[in-house]
Amino acid sequence: MRLLVVEDEHRIANAIKKGLQQERYAVDVAYTGPEGYDLAVTEDYDLLILDLMLPGMDGLTLCRKLRDGHRHTPVLILTAKSQIRDKVTGLDTGADDYLTKPFSFSELLARIRALTRRPPVTSAPVLTAGDIKLDTTQFSLSRAGKNISLTQKEFSLLEYLLINTGKILTKDQIISHVWDYDADILPNTVEVYIRNLRNKIDHPFPKLPPRIHTVRGFGYKIS
Repeated sequence: MRLLVVEDEHRIANAIKKGLQQERYAVDVAYTGPEGYDLAVTEDYDLLILDLMLPGMDGLTLCRKLRDGHRHTPVLILTAKSQIRDKVTGLDTGADDYLTKPFSFSELLARIRALTRRPPVTSAPVLTAGDIKLDTTQFSLSRAGKNISLTQKEFSLLEYLLINTGKILTKDQIISHVWDYDADILPNTVEVYIRNLRNKIDHPFPKLPPRIHTVRGFGYKIS
């Protein structure tokens, strides 16, 4: 999944980014309100982590503009403001959740998981397609009862395919959700990772139906 962190304190923003990347998320960071808004409306994110006190455009204004523009990406507000009225204002503006600084990273992860489990993303921590089971909390994969090891990026790619089981996903859609904005993506990067996944979840099981399919001229899907 791809997340956007909008936080003007560089130390906090970079620490959140590093921690989330270790949890297999693709993460972009913006340090001002206008920069965050521009990324939020031009890129495709699964969740926005948004500070309130931002230079150029405060977090509430940013959130309100997104909602007024019919952008429904989940928004998790981070702020030092702990008064109930501040929380109510944030939620009424269109935010989905609220986390007060200082916070524990484990709580941040739990809230991210809760928000990204909401429809239409997914409804369960274990994603399945036939005999494939991907546990997004334990970071484990099995097929027909056999455990399969994945790299972080392979895991993220398979997770995105499984969230959209049965849907055809273009290369651009896959890149926008699995890789962050600054990633060095070559023209055949998606093809390479799709091939790697097939080598792990399809080719070792010749008696079972293949799960990853290429739809020529359009993209890939899992079924």
